[in-house]
Amino acid sequence: MPVDPSFAALLADPRNEVRPPPEHVPLEKVRRAANALMLAAPRPKVHAVEAFDAGSAARELRLRLYRPSAEANLPAILFFHGGGWVWGDLDTHDALCRGLALRSGCAVIAVDYRLAPETPFPGPLDDGLAALRWVAQNVATLGLDGDRLALCGDSAGGNLAIGTALAARRDGPALRYLALLYPAIEPACDSASQNAFARGYMLTQEAMRWLWAAYVSDAAHIEDPLFAPLNADLGGLPATTVSTAEFDILRDEGEAFADQLAAAGVSVRKRRYTGMIHGFASLPHLTPIASVAIADIGADLRAALIA
Repeated sequence: MPVDPSFAALLADPRNEVRPPPEHVPLEKVRRAANALMLAAPRPKVHAVEAFDAGSAARELRLRLYRPSAEANLPAILFFHGGGWVWGDLDTHDALCRGLALRSGCAVIAVDYRLAPETPFPGPLDDGLAALRWVAQNVATLGLDGDRLALCGDSAGGNLAIGTALAARRDGPALRYLALLYPAIEPACDSASQNAFARGYMLTQEAMRWLWAAYVSDAAHIEDPLFAPLNADLGGLPATTVSTAEFDILRDEGEAFADQLAAAGVSVRKRRYTGMIHGFASLPHLTPIASVAIADIGADLRAALIA
């Protein structure tokens, strides 16, 4: 099927195409422009929103906790926002996290990890693991259930969720589920979908290559399975959902990752949303399929953590 017509105006405006920024444009200006579209999403009401700092004397690590209800001992989902490791923040994905909390019935904890290029790999991943371990160590204070933990992320945040799950596999804490929305998996950016949808579908192949380059700090990292998950031994990861969009350059690498998980013996649920483009789950004000995708993932997480 063709691209969903709800994206016609978005894709017709060349200002919305994600491309490498000109060198003379300040990075903060680039970030403001990139974040603006996601900030427009409506924010459903949840029971409570709380802020925490999981950092140390050396650095701040902000977390935002969304409670869907007053129920005690809720399961917890750590959420890693997308934005190519370079932009995105707690506010850009506030609406998505609220919807995920309501649909899953679980507490959602958004992680404000440090951004590249100022903090390249493995800095953001270190923040993700630190946040997971801080939550596990503080579940009694937070009123959460440390035996029912999951990770979720979209795009670059999906990459961080996978890396955090891989890093936690040896020393814990144990995870019940991994939920991924169009995750960034393969730094080579040479899949069939990368080439088929390289221009004209908002996120461009050229931009994705630039974002990977901003995230890497050492050429040796290209082979690191925590950086490029297709290089990883995936055995022992928790049951996983991988959601992709039909007209997304990241579609094929996400689906290849799902197949690799299944080959490693991991229980996998793979969904492709027809007519959708990259980032659609953050655009409920443009397409109702955004809410459908969050409801689907929420149901998977509810089944794994509550049912």
